[in-house]
Amino acid sequence: MGGLISALRTLTILPVPGRDARQLSDSLSYFPLVGALLGLMVSGAGLGLLAVAPGWYAGAAALVLVLEMVLTGALHTDGLGDTADSLGAGRDRQRALAIMKDSCQGSYGVVAIVLVLLLKWVVYTRLLALPGGWILIIAAFAASRQATAHLAASQPYARPEGGTGAAVAGVGLWPGVAVGWLLALALCVPAGWLGAAGLALSAAVALIFGRWCRARYGGVTGDLLGAHTEGSVVAVLFLMALLN
Repeated sequence: MGGLISALRTLTILPVPGRDARQLSDSLSYFPLVGALLGLMVSGAGLGLLAVAPGWYAGAAALVLVLEMVLTGALHTDGLGDTADSLGAGRDRQRALAIMKDSCQGSYGVVAIVLVLLLKWVVYTRLLALPGGWILIIAAFAASRQATAHLAASQPYARPEGGTGAAVAGVGLWPGVAVGWLLALALCVPAGWLGAAGLALSAAVALIFGRWCRARYGGVTGDLLGAHTEGSVVAVLFLMALLN
């Protein structure tokens, strides 16, 4: 249970009792399960609001978005903003890493965060209006978190001095991440072929983003992993909304 506890403490702000895993990398196989739990909680809140105010899909989507930010501590969104800011460094890898580490938020980061939140609100509004749309949200959360686990394990850490994410970077794909993919597949089964399509898309996003991180930064950081989670879940949610 240590791996599950560590995964919950890493991906959420939920107060989870118990001991962490000996190594944080042991938590990777539980990432899709934690993602599914988050998806269930936020989509359940949206359905609860719709039960009180039928037809108010925009309000339900806003509630889902707010609750997602609260439960994750906006961790991934912060990583997205820092990653976007680092793009202003041009080809200078070290400067890009330094900008990413800076706690101040620049204009690139603000724009990226606003755009992603807007896109999420749009797709949540669409999916909550669909019968069984909450199942698709759960599948998207599970797929995106598993893809992030794969990205972390398959790429080296970009900073030689270490930092956030170093404990899970470059640990290899077997057996933890491989088991995670099987778990993610099982969690996506209730979403049918859309769940399978979303899982495949999340894998493709992780592969492409991973190659870009390796070429641009020399590996991954905690911020890059957070940015990937945001990008992956938006891509999967949009695919599901588009194909319905």
